[in-house]
Amino acid sequence: MPVPLVVIDVVGLTYSMLGPNTPHLQWLAREGFARPMGTVLPAVTCTAQSTILTGLPPSEHGIVANGWYFRDLSEVWFWRQCNRLVQGVRVYEAARQRDPHYTTAKLFWWYNMYAPVEWSMTPRPSYPADGRKLADTYSEPEGMRDELQAKLGVFPLFQFWGPGADIRSTRWIADASVAVFEKHRPSLTLAYLPHLDYDLQRFGPDDPRIAQALRDVDAEAGKVINSARAGGAEVVVLSEYAISAVDHPVHINRILREAGLLRTRREPLGWETLDCGASDAFAVADHQVAHVYIRKPQDVARVAELLRRTPGIEQVLDASGQTASGIRHERAGELVVVAAPGSWFTYYFWLDDAVAPDYARTVDIHRKPGYDPAELFLDPKLKLPAARIAWRLAQKKLGFRYYMDVIGLDANIVKGSHGRLPTPGQEAEEGPVFICSTKSIERDQIPMTSVKELLLKLQFE
Repeated sequence: MPVPLVVIDVVGLTYSMLGPNTPHLQWLAREGFARPMGTVLPAVTCTAQSTILTGLPPSEHGIVANGWYFRDLSEVWFWRQCNRLVQGVRVYEAARQRDPHYTTAKLFWWYNMYAPVEWSMTPRPSYPADGRKLADTYSEPEGMRDELQAKLGVFPLFQFWGPGADIRSTRWIADASVAVFEKHRPSLTLAYLPHLDYDLQRFGPDDPRIAQALRDVDAEAGKVINSARAGGAEVVVLSEYAISAVDHPVHINRILREAGLLRTRREPLGWETLDCGASDAFAVADHQVAHVYIRKPQDVARVAELLRRTPGIEQVLDASGQTASGIRHERAGELVVVAAPGSWFTYYFWLDDAVAPDYARTVDIHRKPGYDPAELFLDPKLKLPAARIAWRLAQKKLGFRYYMDVIGLDANIVKGSHGRLPTPGQEAEEGPVFICSTKSIERDQIPMTSVKELLLKLQFE
């Protein structure tokens, strides 16, 4: 019979952050052990989580970023939620092969919808036909959503991402994780606590405000740790990546456009949108890594040379480079580009802010053809942002279509990013962490691809 296990993903946590601001995590490390953990390229949420759960590199599980270009649709899609996109056997599937009575609760880890687990929950807004976005979640079984929201309130979606992102969403997930663990006693509980990630991207890892963010997320992790230990479960706390300071946004799609490789479409109301299918080359930007999709094979060398000459770009990986880096897959771009230290990639493809697409000034993670950390900030150019938000919310409550245009277009506001591999020798500061409540699986080196087998060993041996 497997030992019950709770795995807590504290996003952005590093080994070097363990200290006075993290008493619960420090206690867990003293009970067992803590080590810097290896990561994969790109070091981003969906890729890292898929590697943790399958034990495979991106070249095998297929999650090459948080989003990619779907060539058969000629469209970029980010933050898809269907578990069937992940290739490979997940840790909970491997465990069930050993014990048919094995059960799993997967709470807010990505690719949660339709996962082969007993209990799951993930953010899933409701979109009425009038254009509104309503806070909601998706759960399996369906009634778990109503049960948890009756107990904890509606999931605070607008504190999960966007300018309002704060500890409230992490607190809700921690409380839900405790409730599910204590009621159902799963063999494996996976809990996702994102709070630290927000301020690290907003302010950078060296900002004094990070100390409070650490204390806040440690308190919520402590709830889950204490419940798990009281219930006889072992605990693993891990993270997906570290966030490093940045001050140089690289507008990679503008570079491709100015070279005559990227095409846009002028929409009837005047703004531009990216025309992926008509472009000879365009980039899907995801933090410090970008997939560059190139329509004509004969253009690959020319595009690679253009990007190698671009300030802020450190690596341009062709097919052989991608194979060596463990990211070569049919979903990957013809080139994969890695930013230099201190740099990151925007998705911006317009050359004049006057024709930026309407979604650019909103929180719209699914429509934007790339990741946009500026969504964590209110536009500093707004004179009365609170009044604008109040008016938009009034329109929403009255049932009118509304346009929450409160996000700025100046990428210099972002102070932290991730996606690169750690500098050799700096893994404690620039890489994720692995903390375990027991020394039974202690190792000096913990590659991310080894986590799946370590978790199985912890539970079954």
